[in-house]
Amino acid sequence: MKDVLLITIDSLRADHVGCRGYERDTTPVIDDFAAGGHSFDNAFAHACSTRPSFPSIMSSTHALMHGGFETMTDRRTMVAEVFDDGGYETAGFHSNLYLSADFGYDRGFDTFYDSKTDPSLTARVRQRVRDTLDSDGFLYQFLASAFDTAERQAGINIGSAYETATDLTDRALEWVKQQSADGPRFLWVHYMDVHHPYVPPAEYQRAFRDSPISESRSIQLRRKMIEEPGTVTDSELQDIIDLYDAEIRYTDAEIGRLIEEVEAAWGTDPLTAITADHGEEFLDHGKFSHYTHFYDEVMQVPLFIDGVPESGSHDELVGLQDVPATLIDYAELPKPDSWQGWSLRKLLDRESWPRTHIIGDWSDRDGEFRYGYRDTEWKFVRRDSGEELYYLPDDPKERQNLIDEKPDAAKRLGAKIDEHERAIAATTSEQVEVEMDEDVKSRLRDLGYKE
Repeated sequence: MKDVLLITIDSLRADHVGCRGYERDTTPVIDDFAAGGHSFDNAFAHACSTRPSFPSIMSSTHALMHGGFETMTDRRTMVAEVFDDGGYETAGFHSNLYLSADFGYDRGFDTFYDSKTDPSLTARVRQRVRDTLDSDGFLYQFLASAFDTAERQAGINIGSAYETATDLTDRALEWVKQQSADGPRFLWVHYMDVHHPYVPPAEYQRAFRDSPISESRSIQLRRKMIEEPGTVTDSELQDIIDLYDAEIRYTDAEIGRLIEEVEAAWGTDPLTAITADHGEEFLDHGKFSHYTHFYDEVMQVPLFIDGVPESGSHDELVGLQDVPATLIDYAELPKPDSWQGWSLRKLLDRESWPRTHIIGDWSDRDGEFRYGYRDTEWKFVRRDSGEELYYLPDDPKERQNLIDEKPDAAKRLGAKIDEHERAIAATTSEQVEVEMDEDVKSRLRDLGYKE
């Protein structure tokens, strides 16, 4: 049975990866990895942010099925559960609290680290204020305002929203080196550094600029890009992209360290997949970060697989739901009935590939639903505010909305969304809401998430 390593990177857009044509050397490790394995040049997420995207990665399902993405109900079979049932030692390491045990992501893992119990010193100080003071009192309001002002004006990062790639790699490797020589093992590591706030080490900034940007300036830029994107100057935009690219270069280096030491410790060539949960916008459509708009800068993700025969580049349309299906296929484990993805082994074995399109979905607690459909030619988006239609061969940047000019195409693709809604209804179960404590809520707000 084959060892399996799944590496996911938060917020990494596909066109900032070197081997995907980016002009900067952001990913030398991943580029070498891709050259020796398989790359999938038309890989897409099924959602635009972490919470609705990860059900596809970890359970090969859409976000709104089986009770929604508020938490992973037991109607979903998690990929770690398949490996656990198959006799694997399983471990997961990350620091995004929306992927924590509270939301069901620990199911199937023998060892699971989600950073909930290990906030930074400054985060603990901030929490102490919340725990000991009346939230309506003057002193609490004064200190909370001081924290916020410090971030906005002085650029002081009050509390770390996630663990650095170095620390996370160290934790994962500690587990790796404790495993028996025989295996088999399944390891998942999710890196958060490419997610804002972008505060990369100075040495990685120097790959792209002469003078590193200070942490305080990085925090100030982050507040501006989120709160006042329309006021970001061209120079500030370049600084933000420099920081983002440096975070990619830093994470790339830690991925290299992880893969090298995993192979050395286990003495095997594991099946390894590297991908992202979604991309990132840099004013492509007027904003920063990753909003639920279903444009390609957020939907298209890098995807690379090695540890299987041969190598090559594939341009067929694939989705993140296909990743877990691929991992268990090569591990010779059964595919759960609830899974919707196809194993990429079909492509690698030159068989007929069944996927013709990608559908993404999302909803909020106020009852708004959004859907996106994409095939090799068309992008169709349905939101409460209206519908959008783009013909991608002529308009790859999705600028010209053809919803009025192409009613037949809009009707045909809208019917695909209608069909998807019926499929969601067929799997409906009662949503289970997770009651988060104030520390968790605060750290998620630091990442830009709204409750």
